[in-house]
Amino acid sequence: MNGILAGFAIIGVVVAAGYLAARLRLGGPEAATTLNRIGFFVASPALLFTVVADADLARLLQAPLLVQAAAGLAAALLFLVVDAVWFRLPGPERTVGALSSGYVNAGNIGLPVAAYVLGDATAVVPVILLQVLVVSPLVLLLLDAQTSRRVSVGFVLSQPVRNPIILGSLGGALVSFTGWAVPEVVLAPLEILGGAAIPMILLAFGMSLHGSQPMRRGEGRASAVVASALKAAVMPLVAYVVARHGVGLDDGEVVAAVTIAALPTAQNVFNYAARFGRGEVLARDTMLVTTILSPVVLLVAALVLT
Repeated sequence: MNGILAGFAIIGVVVAAGYLAARLRLGGPEAATTLNRIGFFVASPALLFTVVADADLARLLQAPLLVQAAAGLAAALLFLVVDAVWFRLPGPERTVGALSSGYVNAGNIGLPVAAYVLGDATAVVPVILLQVLVVSPLVLLLLDAQTSRRVSVGFVLSQPVRNPIILGSLGGALVSFTGWAVPEVVLAPLEILGGAAIPMILLAFGMSLHGSQPMRRGEGRASAVVASALKAAVMPLVAYVVARHGVGLDDGEVVAAVTIAALPTAQNVFNYAARFGRGEVLARDTMLVTTILSPVVLLVAALVLT
């Protein structure tokens, strides 16, 4: 439990620092956008390369990953059902809402939580790979099609080299598969750049909160509430049911599955929304609410399951 609280305390301090920096007008009005772009194009690919390069990719085929895929898909589909019946959002906002409901923060929060709570930092690497190599390309493709109204075979085939996050992950996967030892002169700079990814993204998120009023009436509050409820409560519940009764994981694996599913909505969702300029308020509000609720859900899950 102390690990959970410590992980969220670290995140909260960095986000608060970003908010304070924006309040003091450090970096000018475009500072958040600049940090977001540098994090997306430079630091995050380096971080994912170094993490994935050290991962055991065989874990992608294990049952716990199937649990996370099922839980995330269930939460996203439920949002689409609610949207079809109630909200009827435009396509890009609908996509961001579904992603917010089922895309966990496996990197920024998941890594420290896995290390401190589960005792294995690599426990979230398969989820990172699933989200970055499978979910993110599909979502980016869909958002691009919805905002530019163009889809082609060439666009689909070029997606890995058009997105730096995917490129960094694929490079790390190649290193992991081949067992190649990356020279220190290459790895060290990537580790330094990767180390900057989390603080830059969190600072950008904190800056985006300044001058805004999360969950404000008239800015899609209802859709953010639904996405937050699906992410914070429904996804961990589905993970528990599938892990315990679907694939028959043992007690420790069930705890790990629920813990990972209970992580808040990832900063990448806001990153993607900001890149296309659609659904940013929905993504930001869902991230904020689930980041607040996630420690509570994790503590309750720890009390019930351990």
